[in-house]
Amino acid sequence: MVAYCVVATTDVAEACKGVNIAVMVGGFPRKEGMERKDVMSKNVSIYKAQASALEQHAASDCKVLVVANPANTNALILKEFAPSIPEKNITCLTRLDHNRALGQISERLNVHVSDVKNVIIWGNHSSTQYPDVNHATINTNTAQKPVKELVADDNWLKTEFISTVQQRGAAIIKARKVSSALSAASAACDHIHDWVLGTPKGSWVSMGVYSDGSYGIQPSLIYSFPVTCEKGDWNIVQGLKIDEFSREKMDKTAEELIEEKTLAKSCLN
Repeated sequence: MVAYCVVATTDVAEACKGVNIAVMVGGFPRKEGMERKDVMSKNVSIYKAQASALEQHAASDCKVLVVANPANTNALILKEFAPSIPEKNITCLTRLDHNRALGQISERLNVHVSDVKNVIIWGNHSSTQYPDVNHATINTNTAQKPVKELVADDNWLKTEFISTVQQRGAAIIKARKVSSALSAASAACDHIHDWVLGTPKGSWVSMGVYSDGSYGIQPSLIYSFPVTCEKGDWNIVQGLKIDEFSREKMDKTAEELIEEKTLAKSCLN
């Protein structure tokens, strides 16, 4: 029998002691009347402290998932102040957006969500993210068929589908007055599960990871890519054809991340 112990603490050092997986859900949300720099300044302070605690107390192989927004840039701040944690061990959550994209396609085609595979969320976990179905497929009784072929409506795929996924979080807050905490928790579990245990053969998922320059994205950004996972490691899916529409969307969200990175650095001074 395995005994588990839950420690509830406000001591960041105690919370990080010996951890192998850290899911960072704390952050300062933007409030009415606040400027982006105000929010970034508070999150820089929070993630600088969290990173220092992980640096000093976490296990050497600690895997980190940042959930709190701005998730990509919070992860980048954490990486800056926890230099001993390998860059491949610091990620941010875009699986929530990935799952939402799967849901939109399954609803449109009236298929089970598990039959939809290989959608992609490129870029930032923000309203500039790019949900991409150019390489997505549907499992049918006889074969895998392209989502684009089955939807047969490029206008919907390039407009309503994208905007619905991009704005889903805001729509939930507007309707419920609170964020989609349960959906985010489920997505975080999906992210960690696949990272640790691996993705099914022939499938990929979306994760915010440290860019190595793949697909022309500036290195040193935490950017969402399609990845496969195996034996606790992730690798960016390579060789996907990128059309002009996708290129523009991917670059736009990268530009926002560069702006956020610059803003975060200015808050450190």
